[in-house]
Amino acid sequence: QVQLVESGGGLVQPGGSLRLSCAPSGFTLSFSSYFANWWRQTPGKERELVAGFISTVGNTYYSDSVKGRFTISRDNAKNTVYLQMNSLQPEDTAVYYCNAKGIYNPRADYWGQGTQVTVSS
Repeated sequence: QVQLVESGGGLVQPGGSLRLSCAPSGFTLSFSSYFANWWRQTPGKERELVAGFISTVGNTYYSDSVKGRFTISRDNAKNTVYLQMNSLQPEDTAVYYCNAKGIYNPRADYWGQGTQVTVSS
């Protein structure tokens, strides 16, 4: 089963930071051949794209709600994608999902099971 594994979620106070990680598990997937994205979802709402790579030269996209606070990055040596989240607010509380979409094969579209991020005092 093709799967990505997220880690790094948890409970943090408003204004705090977390770093999420995403790596493939049980199969070979090189993020250099995929556009990596981070999505989030809260109960009753649609899944929202918050950050992602949009080009092969590393251009990135951020939703307006996280721009300036979140940073997506990739470590090719570790084949891991990160989401650095700073200045977290209660409205950032959600399950965060990692997604890898094939650059050369758009039908290749893999997801993780999600990691819970809760921002609360």
